[in-house]
Amino acid sequence: MNKLNLTPNALRVLENRYLKKNEQGKVIETPHEMFRRVAHAVASAELLYDGRNLEQIEQEFFNIMANLEFLPNSPTLMNAGTDIGQLSACFVLPVGDSMEQIFGAVKAMAIIHQSGGGTGFSFSNLRPKGDVVKSTGGVASGPVSFMRVFDTATEVIKQGGRRRGANMGILRVDHPDILEFIQAKEKEELLENFNLSVAVTDKFIETVAKDSEYFLVNPRTYKKVAKLNANRVFDLIVKNAWKTGDPGVIFIDEINRHNPTPEVGKIESTNPCGEQPLLPYESCNLGSINLSKMVMNKQIDWEKLRQIVKKAIHFLDNVIDVNKYPLPEIEKITKSNRKIGLGVMGFAEMLIQLGIPYDSDEALLIGERLMNFITTEAKKKSVELGSKRGSFSNFDKSVWKGKGYKSMRSATVTTVAPTGSIGIIADASSGIEPLFAVAFVRQIMGGLVEVNKFFEDIAKQKKFYTKELMDEIVDKGTIRDIEYIPEGIRRLFATALDISPEMHVRIQAAFQKYTENAVSKTVNLPNSATPVDIKNVYLLAYELKCKGITVYRYGSKKEQVLYTNVEVSSDYSRGCRICSV
Repeated sequence: MNKLNLTPNALRVLENRYLKKNEQGKVIETPHEMFRRVAHAVASAELLYDGRNLEQIEQEFFNIMANLEFLPNSPTLMNAGTDIGQLSACFVLPVGDSMEQIFGAVKAMAIIHQSGGGTGFSFSNLRPKGDVVKSTGGVASGPVSFMRVFDTATEVIKQGGRRRGANMGILRVDHPDILEFIQAKEKEELLENFNLSVAVTDKFIETVAKDSEYFLVNPRTYKKVAKLNANRVFDLIVKNAWKTGDPGVIFIDEINRHNPTPEVGKIESTNPCGEQPLLPYESCNLGSINLSKMVMNKQIDWEKLRQIVKKAIHFLDNVIDVNKYPLPEIEKITKSNRKIGLGVMGFAEMLIQLGIPYDSDEALLIGERLMNFITTEAKKKSVELGSKRGSFSNFDKSVWKGKGYKSMRSATVTTVAPTGSIGIIADASSGIEPLFAVAFVRQIMGGLVEVNKFFEDIAKQKKFYTKELMDEIVDKGTIRDIEYIPEGIRRLFATALDISPEMHVRIQAAFQKYTENAVSKTVNLPNSATPVDIKNVYLLAYELKCKGITVYRYGSKKEQVLYTNVEVSSDYSRGCRICSV
């Protein structure tokens, strides 16, 4: 079964979540057969065009997956070539201000979760608590109360029978119910299937700087109904993020400054992990290049990376054509904009192979250069596909025509996703995150103990590897204060909690500079971090033009995704706000 050089942990995840099973729940597919199934299904889109190189393209798709150089988002691996056939990870659904629209969104969410996708919602259009409801003569219960309905529905629906649903809930900072929203997850058992983010505007940040008040606006009447001190609201966001990890913030004006189709609509929400801003009903197909496979002789193999980018963009474009869409509204706008999101995983391992510490200026330069290269090559391939297959149908309403492009297959081409589960399959660190720890317990399906393969190799080569050392590292997570490990190695293997909050943000900003959509990253903080640390993180992220920011103070939840010295049982937790992509 393990002819693909997969780790035991990768095999375990594949068997639990990805490989086909019969009616008795027995696995009836090998990883090799899974990759072949996916490659065959995705390559079949060639038949819509010339179809001349169908077998060659299928083999190329198979090779980049089987070699763990590129993996698509989880629904594609799970569902391509099956009766479900829903291949997208990310969806945004509108929530209108009527009972019919609200419960229509709940129904649409349920259909999407059942097929393996995650959903994002803006609740900013719902009238505030206590507002009039003319049809009944009663009063509205407000956005947070309806979010509990979405949360409960998510709780009882297993995504494709393999993982629990993930949602993003967003509310504008000028909504009258913003204080209730900010504090909605103070009790851990509430809204457990939601990540929360406040949609922060430029005007709000300016008001914070002035320490003055701003207006709250009723979305039903568009009238100003109250005033709040911006700094007090900001401090409440910070306080709750310190306590629970929620809410994060999205910089909604920055997101819309980079909206590729502003004539089509305004972006109000993102997918569950915040990396994919989308219009109402839009979906997006994601995939990630394993950067740890792009290093040769301690140097980045740029030509190999170029070829993988081209094949990956081709793959993701085909996914749009072979996808089975859960709703006609989703199919219409997805095919009209054809957004795709190519990202990366294994950045931390790439830096280790290059001998570059994660928390260094050189790492920032590498991050910028990498993402610039990937986006440039991805756009070239999108232009090429656009000239052969036709541009996305909203091209004339897009920023690309105004910038002088004659063709573009996809409205967007790059996104940096968290790569939770596919990172385990590829044996790569998540997205652009640092190592969570040199050795740790990954808390899914009963707990997976992971030791960084590069550290293990170096420790054995340098002859300081012992079982006692591994036990100590699992307990501590970090090696920076273990004095009998050489200093250069301690510096190279920086972990999430070794890295300063500022460097976390700067790494995210380095990648965001050349990423068309957004970047999912968690600023992991030690338990001793203060609210002031978090406030500074949010302000720096805004200053550096990130599109959003999330923090997580280690141990601030009873359950979290990754642990160093604790083992508990939970399938999906909001701990580090990481979901499987």
